[in-house]
Amino acid sequence: AAFSDALTVYTQQAFPQEWATTQNCLGVAYVDRIRGEKAQNIELAITAFSAALSVYTRDAFPQDWAMTQGNLGNAYRQRILGEKAQNIELAITACDDALTVYTQHDFPQDWAGTKNNLGNAYCARILGEKAENIELAIAACDDALTVITQQAFPQDWAKTQSNLATAYGERIRGDKAKNIELAIAACDDALSVYTQQDFPQDWARMQNNLGAAYVYKIRGDKAENIELAINACSAALSVRTQQAFPLDWARTQNNLGAAYVYRIKGDKAENIELAIAAFSAGLSVYTQQAFPQDWARMQACLGVAYCQRIRGDKAENIELAIAACDDALSVYTQQAFPQDWAMTQNNLGLAYVERITGEKAQNIELAIAACSAALTVRTREAFPQNYAETLFNLGMAYQNANQLTSAYNTFKSAIDTVESLREEILSGEETKRKQAEEWNQLYSRMVEVCLKLVKITEAIEYVERSKTRNLVELILNRDLKTIFLPEVVTRLETYRDEITTGQYQIQNGKAENSKVLAQRLQELRQQRNELQNCYLRVGYDFKFDSFQATLDERTAIIEWYILIDKILAFIVIPKGEVTVWQSQPEDQEAFRNWVNQYLQNYDNQKKQWQNSLGEELKKLASILHIDEILTKIPNHCDQLILIPHRFLHLFPLHALPITSQNSKFKIQNYEDLPCLVDLFPRGVGYAPSCQLLQQVQKRERLDFQSLFAIQNPTEDLSFTDLEVESILSYFPGHQLLPKKQATKAALSEAATQLKEVNYLHFSCHGFFNLNSPQNSCLVLADAYVSPIPANASRERYLKVPDDKTIDLSKCLTLGNLFELNERGELIFDFSQSRLVVLSACETGLIDFQNTSDEYIGLPSGFLYAGSSSVVSSLWTVNDLSTSFLMIKFIQILKSATDMSVPLAMNQAQRWLRDATKEELQEWMIQLPLDSTKKGQIRRQINKMTGEKPFDSPDHWAAFTAVGK
Repeated sequence: AAFSDALTVYTQQAFPQEWATTQNCLGVAYVDRIRGEKAQNIELAITAFSAALSVYTRDAFPQDWAMTQGNLGNAYRQRILGEKAQNIELAITACDDALTVYTQHDFPQDWAGTKNNLGNAYCARILGEKAENIELAIAACDDALTVITQQAFPQDWAKTQSNLATAYGERIRGDKAKNIELAIAACDDALSVYTQQDFPQDWARMQNNLGAAYVYKIRGDKAENIELAINACSAALSVRTQQAFPLDWARTQNNLGAAYVYRIKGDKAENIELAIAAFSAGLSVYTQQAFPQDWARMQACLGVAYCQRIRGDKAENIELAIAACDDALSVYTQQAFPQDWAMTQNNLGLAYVERITGEKAQNIELAIAACSAALTVRTREAFPQNYAETLFNLGMAYQNANQLTSAYNTFKSAIDTVESLREEILSGEETKRKQAEEWNQLYSRMVEVCLKLVKITEAIEYVERSKTRNLVELILNRDLKTIFLPEVVTRLETYRDEITTGQYQIQNGKAENSKVLAQRLQELRQQRNELQNCYLRVGYDFKFDSFQATLDERTAIIEWYILIDKILAFIVIPKGEVTVWQSQPEDQEAFRNWVNQYLQNYDNQKKQWQNSLGEELKKLASILHIDEILTKIPNHCDQLILIPHRFLHLFPLHALPITSQNSKFKIQNYEDLPCLVDLFPRGVGYAPSCQLLQQVQKRERLDFQSLFAIQNPTEDLSFTDLEVESILSYFPGHQLLPKKQATKAALSEAATQLKEVNYLHFSCHGFFNLNSPQNSCLVLADAYVSPIPANASRERYLKVPDDKTIDLSKCLTLGNLFELNERGELIFDFSQSRLVVLSACETGLIDFQNTSDEYIGLPSGFLYAGSSSVVSSLWTVNDLSTSFLMIKFIQILKSATDMSVPLAMNQAQRWLRDATKEELQEWMIQLPLDSTKKGQIRRQINKMTGEKPFDSPDHWAAFTAVGK
């Protein structure tokens, strides 16, 4: 009103300069106006700036002209009417014009402010290559920050950080996980200036942006990230009320809805309802007439939510999803909004895949058409992540239509893209694992299609490509010098360094020509893989035939793979085709129920779990049809290697009872229900995957003379001392850290000696941490703490049974086994170790919740650290029976030079299971112990019930041998 009043005096004819200044100020006010229709306000702003420029020419008033051009650019960027792409181009042109006057040297602050606006415009740009536009946006913001420092210009600095956060959130090049972390960091930086008290609107805007970033955050716990997103959006809404800031309120409702769609905690059905409510609320402000682009975005989001809706009629929900997508497409045309159009086509395709009403064949054709349309924009070169996503949806459509060849080719292209994206990840193993989790279903679908096409070899190759990928690569890199010839190692290291350097340059905007460099890196990767494949094929170059040829002629493998509706078992023998057993859907359901009950009993009713373990294993054997699977193994195969999948890693599969009368195994007494360990004279062992087995088999560990032992660090294990003392007698050359001496510091100090040790024995407490598997640990001396120090780090301390707390910094954790020193070498290097025994509770458990099937548990750490075999436990074990088992195991292993670790463990387990009290007493007498300890053991044996005191599987079956 004030500026309008001024213009009644400042006419263009009488006071041209003052009139132009007032028009410019009026334009700025219209851009920031909250009341009235946004589209109309922006049009009024553009009119005012254009009027000012009729006086402010570049020649006559260069600074005023430049200032107004910058303001005009900002208005065009926010313009609603007209073609969006053209508006953004006008914004960029205006900023570029301003920069012809605003140089960094002469007008540093104005130059930086215009760079900031230019970054904003490039971020929103539709024309040109999206990836390049985002890079230009980041570069412009980075330029601005060379002038706009937090100390000198705190508000402008915060504004630029805000724009930088938006750019990193949408970035295509580089490591996606790292980009999101950079976006979150930029938001946090902005919030260090934009406090709620001093800048409530800016604070709310940043909370809104932070919420959007947390929705897509890759690192950390996904469920927790979504909760942080919801909290941030809710915080924003404490300022962005519908009455005061309707547009901002609607925008935050959109982000809140997205967070609820992805929410893991809480009831899924309720979360989707909350998402629909948020999107619907946003549409009360974003009408099609006033805000067509925002309305379309809300409709597209609503379509995703309806597709996932649980409540209500499924068929009706899908129809609502399709209608919402169609509405969005009435605005999102391919010409005006190509990316949004392609995104909506992708979502529409997914809805048609799941559609119930109408003719199925027609729905599938519509799904294929929508996904194919999306792929005209979502190309591998421009949007590789989105390209793979749409290919996955297209592949599902082909699969549902039983067009299996098309499904196979589509999934193959998607997997190739996903694995090429994996190659570009530099931000660590967690990011690679999260990427594998995200694409797990892609591999599962491909395995299903391969089986239907009778491509059995390819099916198992894709199973392998989805399993233990990180550990395979880590061990390959670790064993580089033992697997490859010296000159090959040098060449591989050169390739690795050049690829890493080039990828870093691309991801950090330091490449002179990123396209040329990217092509060069692809050539280098191909050359590296071709060289590596001459000696060992792993990862996406893994070839099953070459692996199969390395198997011992009397060895068979059973590799399980759990799909959504069935369980697969691949039966592998040294020669001939792989046989595949497939369960029925009811078996999968029975397995799911069995697992839930098993885990519930183990966690809450330990005694019941213990007493029912034998019967439960019978049920599991029946669900897995182990008798049927065994019929597919030839008679001459007398060694078995089990490769579990996900939950199956938790169970003693070697103890599964066999009920069928299969004569080839020459079972006489079927009432005794022999187990797998009874059927294979050369042993039953375990491996996380074929690739890891292949790598570990290359570790030659012939020596078995030197021992390093940890003995009862907490001094509360009654029979651990007799276990360790007995085992020591078989190793004249040994090192021991007994009781209070077995500290983390002492173990670290012994790191040099550990490099030469053949056998490590840990006899102590162990804990598996499901919430943070990297913090699973072996408890060492001084680890128990009470009380927990004030302001203690939640990650440092772990609550364990019996109301105890341990200080993880004083334990050997899984994470410690992957740590490197300042020279880039492993701190704990067990490169001469043939065997690591973890004689403790729960040391063999793994992160079964991890859908990527990455093998995350203490055994993986010791395999990575260099050992060729690891013995570990699947539950809380009994102290006495464990001591007997371990002593007998080492006696057997030392008795024959060619004895394998799995076979020695199997024989020890059968001995413990079948030993009578009298046999145990006779055996115990021979142990190198003093009479006091022997008397203690004798009394303990006599107290036990039954003729065979340890015949229950909870005593003898807990330990598995993983590796060679």
